[in-house]
Amino acid sequence: MSSVFSKAAQEKIPGILERYAEKRAALLPLLWLAQEEHGYVSEAAMKEIAGLLSLTPPQVYENVTFYTMFNRQPIGKFHIQVCRSLMCALVGTEQLLGWIHAKLGIKPGQTTPDGLFTLNTVECLASCGTGPMMQVNDDYFEQLTQEKVNRILDDLKRDGKSQLASGPFMFPTPAKMGSDSIFSPKTPIRESKMESDPILIKNMMQPGYTGSLADYERAGGYQALRKVLGKTAPADIIEMVKKSGLRGRGGAGFPTGVKWSFIPKDRPGPRYLICNADESEPGTFKDRQLMERDPHQMIEGVILAAYAISTHVAYIYIRGEFVLGAKILENAVAEAYRAGYLGPNILGSGFALDIFMHRGAGAYICGEETALLESMEGKRGLPRTKPPFPATHGLFQQPTVVNNVETLANVPHIVNRGPEWFASIGRPPKSAGTRIFCLSGHVKRPGNYEVPMGITFREMIYEIAGGMRGDKPLKAFIPGGASAAFLTPAHLDVRMDFESLAQAGSMLGSGGVTVMEEGTCMVWAAENLLQFFNHESCGKCTPCREGSLWLLQILRRVEHGRGRQEDLDLLLRLCGNIAGRTVCAFGDAEIAPITSTLQHFRDEYEAHIREQRCPFRPQPAPELITVGH
Repeated sequence: MSSVFSKAAQEKIPGILERYAEKRAALLPLLWLAQEEHGYVSEAAMKEIAGLLSLTPPQVYENVTFYTMFNRQPIGKFHIQVCRSLMCALVGTEQLLGWIHAKLGIKPGQTTPDGLFTLNTVECLASCGTGPMMQVNDDYFEQLTQEKVNRILDDLKRDGKSQLASGPFMFPTPAKMGSDSIFSPKTPIRESKMESDPILIKNMMQPGYTGSLADYERAGGYQALRKVLGKTAPADIIEMVKKSGLRGRGGAGFPTGVKWSFIPKDRPGPRYLICNADESEPGTFKDRQLMERDPHQMIEGVILAAYAISTHVAYIYIRGEFVLGAKILENAVAEAYRAGYLGPNILGSGFALDIFMHRGAGAYICGEETALLESMEGKRGLPRTKPPFPATHGLFQQPTVVNNVETLANVPHIVNRGPEWFASIGRPPKSAGTRIFCLSGHVKRPGNYEVPMGITFREMIYEIAGGMRGDKPLKAFIPGGASAAFLTPAHLDVRMDFESLAQAGSMLGSGGVTVMEEGTCMVWAAENLLQFFNHESCGKCTPCREGSLWLLQILRRVEHGRGRQEDLDLLLRLCGNIAGRTVCAFGDAEIAPITSTLQHFRDEYEAHIREQRCPFRPQPAPELITVGH
């Protein structure tokens, strides 16, 4: 029987299977292999992959339909995906879709008659500070204008590629932003009597820094590994990280060293470390920069964490859309193997570690650690009920630690400079260290900014990010990604740390700060975010699966002039029936935009209902913005 895979692809399959203790875990890599061969995953491919993994075709099919990046039918040669998340919508998603429609004559979900272009809208692509943007096949195109769009599409028609693709993270290095920026050589932080240098982005600020192994070593890279490997007990590394006060930078903020210490000390059998590189929280784009611009920093952190918990296998679960980041990391991992930083006997210490890349396929829920584990095991990314916790029953039911990119990137610096140094930065003991905050929306200088935790939002927005675009008044901001509750100008002096934001009724979350100017419709903003949450609900829990759709329908009704006064109490009642009633925190996240905008801007909802229209925006063309991939 002939194979759907080419001979070259067939030769890759044994190596893919060898990466995993259970062969079902190879499902996503094999599905990607099939799609890369043909542009979509055919029924024949599903059947062949099922046979390779001892699965039934329905078990493969349920995964293909769960992950949005797998195509089940042929699409155009150039797949245009326009980010429709709030952060890009604030700066021009509707205009971008209009430009594409004017040039190609297609709307989301359509393909040009010549079969060259297929257009879809998609959720956040981690380019929130460079919107409006689109991804064409594997390439990002950012900060788009109509002129750029026309040129890109002409280039693709003529040459099959465009020189306007962004390449590695395109924000200019902070050193070019002016001597008054937060990245000045020494930055005094008010009321803290201390000065702080950038830690995680410092290398990227150096002229000519490429992120290669040679560059990283010249900047002091892998010295932490040489310092402790085979010389310091793993338990002492865990205590060092505990003492530093480092907390997870992915959203939940759990103490990193404490998480490592939960791994059973004497339990026989394998254990695993997973780097969560599935950055997909709207408003967040820091991990993409860390991976694309300085990959070895993260890899050294992975090796140190693996040594601390005594594991010999680590995986990097990287977001499916990050094709360039995955290639950069694969090259960096290969460099680390050649240099002896990975493999059977690292630096002659006797410690062995292998790192494998595992690419996701479009599911926001897989950023939740137990959904990520399910996805890695070749299943749909549905969160697990806890307990048991991953520390005892994680990947393949073995002890597992999951940490995100920014968290692990801090570890080499803590080892090199000591836990006391890290603990002295920011707002110790509960908010120690620096944090990379992602600024998007209506600010003059959007981008990633690394600052000590504890500065105020006023300092961040008006001093560091240059103030409001067009000097318009601030209306609202989201402090920690799409899952965080909206705040208002009354909260500008709240400090950017875990405790202060909790007291203000929101959360630090992923560090994605989205700023909205006066004139932004809060009902529209909430509707946009609810479309995201409805699209990304995994469907496991009824309150979230059904509730997100009901909430979205009511918000659309209000925004488009068909709302009723009783809708406002109905929204809050539905939110109350979702809060705390889901397996993971997704349900609490999806209600935050509604409860917070109703708390702070109820008069806007009432104006929509009273006037039977949106007072702030002309009615958009719904078919341009509501069709997902």
